[in-house]
Amino acid sequence: MLNIDSAEYPDLSKHSSFMASNLTPAIYAKLCRKVTPSGFTLDQAIQTGVDNPGHTVGIVAGDEESYEVFADLFHPIIMKRHNGYNPRTMTHPTDLDASKIQGGQFDERYVLSSRIRTGRSIRGLSLPPACTRAERRHAEQVVADALTSLRGELEGHYYSLAEMTEQEQQQLIDDHFLFDKPVSPFMTGTGMARDWPDARGIWHNNQKTFLVWVNEEDHIRVISMEKGGNIKRVFERFCKGLKEVEKLITEKGWEFMWNERVGYILTCPSNVGTGLRAGVHIALPHLSKDSHLPKILENLRLQKRGPGGENTDAVNGIFDISNLDRLGQSEVQLVQTVINGVNYLIDCEKKLEKGQDIQTPPPISQFK
Repeated sequence: MLNIDSAEYPDLSKHSSFMASNLTPAIYAKLCRKVTPSGFTLDQAIQTGVDNPGHTVGIVAGDEESYEVFADLFHPIIMKRHNGYNPRTMTHPTDLDASKIQGGQFDERYVLSSRIRTGRSIRGLSLPPACTRAERRHAEQVVADALTSLRGELEGHYYSLAEMTEQEQQQLIDDHFLFDKPVSPFMTGTGMARDWPDARGIWHNNQKTFLVWVNEEDHIRVISMEKGGNIKRVFERFCKGLKEVEKLITEKGWEFMWNERVGYILTCPSNVGTGLRAGVHIALPHLSKDSHLPKILENLRLQKRGPGGENTDAVNGIFDISNLDRLGQSEVQLVQTVINGVNYLIDCEKKLEKGQDIQTPPPISQFK
């Protein structure tokens, strides 16, 4: 007699994702018939990882309940991605008090720009991989209506993608204000690109230093950014704006998905917790050629990519350097990690300019 669960188990022999490393036939058999209250299944969650063998994570959530219904798979993936953080036994801290930051004004001969972003999900609506057309439009309406009440330096305007010309969209993308068009297998394979560009958009303040993306990978992405090296000011604006956005959405009768085990709940398990990525574009022409750099970044809990974003390489020694961790430490702790680490990288670059040797710092502790 055919075992249906075994017959449905995907071929992951050539895959290298966290999902592929943790999805055993036994776990698949246990979870494959379970369904979340909104109707999301295990096969929908893992489809992007099945279709894309090289995807790092290989799984997405379709709703808030996915992380519990499929906990036997999500929890080990979270532990692996977030360096041993155990969502069954540990609690996640949140701290948006920017006054606790020490330093945060970088040498602008090296740091060209500073940016901090996070994501938020609206409780009661399915996440982008599984939301209906009506839910997506409802999320847009809730967010756009709330943002109209922002005042002062946060005051701005919402721009619907459906009402933009192709030229206007591309200009915003080129200026690094708008998310890319959904051509990546991750976006298309998860279902997040359905009905594009319906109910997607961008809100930004008049200075274009505070932005909110609507219905890309998450319900919203909140971004604070500016040219130069004053990441403390960027974080101050980030905290102020994020608190104000949450207050306005709460006044509309909604709230963000959050629990004490995994913090803020987002589509990809790589982003749960703070969802925070604090980064700088930094010129390190000497250090970029030094063999110590990968180990230095690992020990500082930093990651690098090219200035063009994920899956791009450095250009003329210019990197995008950001925090590696998202979960188990607060927003303040992660931004401070970036500040301390970037200062160390700048010191290394200055030593190399003078022909001096550099050292690899000892690893910093994970959960302070």
